[in-house]
Amino acid sequence: MKNRRKLLILTAALLLLVGGGWFLYGTGFFQAVVSLDTLRAYIVRFAPYSHLTFFLVQLLSVVLAPIPSNITAAAGGLLFGTWPAFLLTFGAVTAGSLLTFSLARVLGRDFADRLVSRKLSEKYQNTLRTKAPVFLALAFLFPFFPDDMLCILAGLTNLSFRHFAVIVLLTRPWGLLFASALGGATLNLPPWAMVPIGLLGLILFLLGLKHGDRLEEMILRRLKERKVGETE
Repeated sequence: MKNRRKLLILTAALLLLVGGGWFLYGTGFFQAVVSLDTLRAYIVRFAPYSHLTFFLVQLLSVVLAPIPSNITAAAGGLLFGTWPAFLLTFGAVTAGSLLTFSLARVLGRDFADRLVSRKLSEKYQNTLRTKAPVFLALAFLFPFFPDDMLCILAGLTNLSFRHFAVIVLLTRPWGLLFASALGGATLNLPPWAMVPIGLLGLILFLLGLKHGDRLEEMILRRLKERKVGETE
């Protein structure tokens, strides 16, 4: 029964990958991502179903295309405005993240090896095994890491689906909202302002990675003490 379920999931995953890859390739998606203008033109082609197409492209890109969701979110901001682009992107990215995590959890290493390079896997796997919650939260918050690939690798760890879902819901929205706001002209920043923001993000990431366990233990201890105090 377990092998049959695994076979059904594997078949569905292959259909998704093959069908989604054919759709993206056949419609010229990979040629369109060279700039925001060409990506915007690509989405406009599917009017009056542009919103649905945008959602599907964002969902498929999480699984198939090593393209940061922030780029497509910015294109969506140009096309639909900040909030519609953000909500569509966040919904698609969340669904895609949970899907890839679940597929890796059920299908195991063979599935992960088909989508994640060995070099990338070796680089992050040990960190995910020992500091998965902290590392994922920091990686999702800052745009320096392959978020979508990390979702697959996280599925190979002991991190629970519920814990992973909470991390995704709490940390992935902010970068997507920032990108959607830039694309929708809600937020305007000069290019030089991005440099200190990037450096600050990197510093915070390194500090969090080094002291994340202590912070996590402190928060859990405080929550436990508060719970005990409430029951007394």
